[in-house]
Amino acid sequence: MEYRKIKDQENYEDVSQNDIESLHGKPLSGVVSNSTPSSLGGSTKSSWKLKSIVTLALTLLTSSQAILIVWSKRAGKYEYSVTTANFSVEALKCALSLVALAKIWRSQGVTEDNKLSTSFDEVSVYPIPAILYLIKNLLQYYIFAYVDAPAYQILKNLNIISTGVLYRIILKKKLSEIQWAAFILLCAGCTTAQLNPSSDHVLQTPFQGWVMAIIMALLSGFAGVYTEAIIKKRPSRNINVQNFWLYIFGMIFNLIAIIVQDYDEVMNKGFFHGYSFITVCMILNHALSGIAVSMVMKYADNIVKVYSTSVAMLLTAVVSVFLFGFHLSLAFFLGSTVVSVSIYLHSIGKPQPQK
Repeated sequence: MEYRKIKDQENYEDVSQNDIESLHGKPLSGVVSNSTPSSLGGSTKSSWKLKSIVTLALTLLTSSQAILIVWSKRAGKYEYSVTTANFSVEALKCALSLVALAKIWRSQGVTEDNKLSTSFDEVSVYPIPAILYLIKNLLQYYIFAYVDAPAYQILKNLNIISTGVLYRIILKKKLSEIQWAAFILLCAGCTTAQLNPSSDHVLQTPFQGWVMAIIMALLSGFAGVYTEAIIKKRPSRNINVQNFWLYIFGMIFNLIAIIVQDYDEVMNKGFFHGYSFITVCMILNHALSGIAVSMVMKYADNIVKVYSTSVAMLLTAVVSVFLFGFHLSLAFFLGSTVVSVSIYLHSIGKPQPQK
């Protein structure tokens, strides 16, 4: 589900007839012609309720991601294997995609667009984004040796810049002047949030942390752009089928990572050695976050995603004050505010189609 959010974040307004039909189970024209004022009122109320639920879920999941990773450490290190944790996340997302497909098959039957084809043309496009996400997801564990949870929430917004630039280069998508200005503001906000007035070091995050954050942003951006190209190649393909194959290859590459990096430890101590309740919560969080993003993009809109991201940054900082003794400085508050504004400007600054 993770790559779907990149596509939807850039194209949330372009909802196709097929998407609406699959959501409601009948043609759009039938819905409109049979609607009455009372039914529209009830639909609006239920839609608002659903939008509120998924927005709250996304905010809580996003804000708790970094907190759970940091909290899962013991004495400053991970007692569990991060490669097995990554594999568990991919396996859970794959299972959830398969459950969603099974539900579709029962209600709509197996069609050309929702069947699990094993042809080479179907599956050969997924290894590249899967391995990119593998590296990015492993880096998110190691970056916490250099940054705290609030700083991570700020720095990971750099993927907006990498995605936007790669869209321009690879997919030849035009960016508006407002979006370019938003990129500059985002860089300024991330830097401001990291200012450290109480130390000889100008920035709280060391050079290694910035390098890892930039690499993660580039990997996430390129994987997102690449997978959007896959989706656009066959737009009628059910998203759960595409997710299933992406997660299957994610499991394969994570299994290779386990063999290369943690084979002896897993064989001697067991696959789930060092797992705690917090570790299980972290795995569930990572698996459900992608689903929540997809639901927000399907049932709400991109502005909701913006608000969720902004609130999550502040919520992470506030919770970290109590859990990890994080110092909520004026620089961090101002920087996170600038980042929130830049995300909002980026979302509303999409170039308007030529009439």
